[in-house]
Amino acid sequence: MDTAEANRMRWQFQRGHYEVWYATLTHLASRTGFWIRYTLEAPEEGHGEPYAQLWFARFDRERPEQTFGFNKKLPIGELRQEPAPFRVRIGDGELTSSSASGHLGGEGHEASWDLRWTPSEKVHQHLPASIYKTSFADTLVQSPNLNVACRGTITVDGQRYDLDGDPLGQTHLWGKKHAYSWAWSHCNAFEGDRGAALETLSVRLRSGPVVLPKLTMISLYLDGGDPAELHFRDFWKLPLARSDYGTGRYHLNAADAQLKIEAELTCRPQDMIMAEYVDPDGEPAYCHNTECADARVTVWRRSPFVGRWRQHRTLTSHAGAHFEWAARAGDPLVRKRHVQIAP
Repeated sequence: MDTAEANRMRWQFQRGHYEVWYATLTHLASRTGFWIRYTLEAPEEGHGEPYAQLWFARFDRERPEQTFGFNKKLPIGELRQEPAPFRVRIGDGELTSSSASGHLGGEGHEASWDLRWTPSEKVHQHLPASIYKTSFADTLVQSPNLNVACRGTITVDGQRYDLDGDPLGQTHLWGKKHAYSWAWSHCNAFEGDRGAALETLSVRLRSGPVVLPKLTMISLYLDGGDPAELHFRDFWKLPLARSDYGTGRYHLNAADAQLKIEAELTCRPQDMIMAEYVDPDGEPAYCHNTECADARVTVWRRSPFVGRWRQHRTLTSHAGAHFEWAARAGDPLVRKRHVQIAP
């Protein structure tokens, strides 16, 4: 599957569907993070008309008072899309498999972006491969561009950020309902190791009144490493991974017979923004997101001679990691809100 097919819009005008394309990136020189989303929602009957939405957020680690997020809701007629080559346009925003551009203004802020990159040669899938061939999951997710070098500019309230090979990740998800709760992390801005990338996902699903146990999926790409890729996402490996998350923290660990991995992502509550999502059935979910977290990832390898764990690789990132956690209620510790621009 190439990036255009991975990004192809899955909505076929049916009710009870939502779809998201997002990009997260880090401006390395200033350690500022950005979160850009292009979304559509077709609510179930009785919950309103279909609409599109354009989202932007800036996360300033050194000056958290400048961290903010805003979005604009538009009639579905403002959405245009092309399948080959992939292109989606929402209002003043446009996304392809190799570029992102847009403009938003309101609520005392103005932001514009013009970004481009070489599409990835490989699509990253977060979930067990067989799930993508079934209708089992309420939401499917994959990253057409997990770890690419971005070039271009972002201008926020008159401040310009020039990007020249800065790390960006771009993901596509779609379905009929968000998980009951979830956490996600991404980092491709490790100190001294530009080729490495971490992608994780933890989900708790609900079946009727029953909330199911948490599932944790971890992938680590090590450029030139041995192994070059480390995955805990197949069905038989899911019991080997654990995670815990909340405001300001996301901890994961997993181990098989030969390798062990631990990842820790941290931030302050003031580094997070709460965004309210609404499922097609009208139920809200509250996402607490940061794009300027710290990360530490450690990999151990079991010695073939004595069977003991030996530290194999350690990756760190200061303010270059991205993570979020979400649930059906918001955390009052996160005071910043992703604000919707008034029409």
